[in-house]
Amino acid sequence: MKQLAFSIIVIVTMLFHSQPFAFAKEAAENPYKVPDSALSISKENTYTNGTQDLPYLHPSELAQEFLDSTDEKIANPDLIRLLNESHVGNPLLGLGLRVSVYLGEWPLAYESAGTEVNWQYQKVNTNYVDNRGGHAPAQMTYSQDQQKKISGGLSAAIPNSEAVRKMMMIHAGQTTQLPLSFDTVIGQGTRTSQTYNVSTSQIGYLNAYVPAVQEKGNVTYGEVYVVIKNGKKRLEVKNVTQQGIGAWIPIQDYLSFTYMAKN
Repeated sequence: MKQLAFSIIVIVTMLFHSQPFAFAKEAAENPYKVPDSALSISKENTYTNGTQDLPYLHPSELAQEFLDSTDEKIANPDLIRLLNESHVGNPLLGLGLRVSVYLGEWPLAYESAGTEVNWQYQKVNTNYVDNRGGHAPAQMTYSQDQQKKISGGLSAAIPNSEAVRKMMMIHAGQTTQLPLSFDTVIGQGTRTSQTYNVSTSQIGYLNAYVPAVQEKGNVTYGEVYVVIKNGKKRLEVKNVTQQGIGAWIPIQDYLSFTYMAKN
């Protein structure tokens, strides 16, 4: 019996001690999982935010041929769009001359160095209930007092910033699988049904936050040329440079809540 009791104690102890490791493992496997303190308000939001589709473009056959002809990675959707719209006629290919067309200096690709979520990026509302004179617990719910617009942005001025924003949002969206937009609005009168109990002799405060993704990494720039020589066409990239950049990108139609009670 003593041996059986000891075995049961060991098993129970192992179960209790293994739970934190299980939770830590789950968090490590998916660091972008929506926590219990946050929820989607896409149906409750009184302001309709426009859907922010990720601006990824599939290259055409000619564009893919150009992309494969250079060692530099090119992921800029604006540059890919330009290549998709390009056309090289057969007479030009048959001349046997060397032709070089300068397309300009472009941000070629974005390489991420880290993607994190701040679930309390910016506070947008505070509700409170004063139950200090009450004789029974009171309940409170979230209700947006004023319309709030939350904007993200790049951490520094950078050439061709709009294309850089697109590439950073594409990466952050694919990594987190969260609905991202550089601008999101919480409409006045937005409510949720989740309730919070306020004990007697206390004031309850319910704070609402818009979460955001922090993206940081490096942008590669280069001067892009279309070169045609001896009937063959390719891209040539010169004067390649890199620049570090960061960005905050709000999570659209999501709120995170904290509740606090004071005497």
